[in-house]
Amino acid sequence: MTRVDEQGRPEPPLAGDEITTLVGFLEYQRATLAWKCAGLDAAGFAATVGASSMTLGGMLKHMAYVEENWFSRWLFGRNRQPPFDTVDWDADPDWEWHSAADDTPAQLRELWQDAVDGSRALVAKALSDGELEQLSERTWPGGDAPSLRWILVHMIEEYARHNGHADLIRESVDGQTGE
Repeated sequence: MTRVDEQGRPEPPLAGDEITTLVGFLEYQRATLAWKCAGLDAAGFAATVGASSMTLGGMLKHMAYVEENWFSRWLFGRNRQPPFDTVDWDADPDWEWHSAADDTPAQLRELWQDAVDGSRALVAKALSDGELEQLSERTWPGGDAPSLRWILVHMIEEYARHNGHADLIRESVDGQTGE
């Protein structure tokens, strides 16, 4: 039975196997970002802190892109999915951050949630086909490919990094604090 904290986040298992622990920490980090973005309107999604142009709306769109990029594009070698498939990434490598201002909070939440749901299904498929050592379909220019283990740890790191930003932004919006 998964324990859930007071913010509704599933607690990672204290004594799980490697797969359960990695996925548990990724789910906890995803739930933290969802918590930090909960209940905010467009102004909350557009708020910035200090000199940074980073917003919670941009963060949700960025994480939707990162989810799709690592689990669909890298792990399974698929082409980019909408809306990321028509972007001129050379002209604007931070498109997801900038374009979020044109989306409503509901659109951003849905885009992110759909990406997370798709990633969960792809991780389940990958684990049913093999172990954490399996390599991604895509490779770096030198031919090296990250393993599923590496991708899961990278995603935990990506969420943890941005959740720290989300803490600061959310506190600036309405004073809400918490881990």
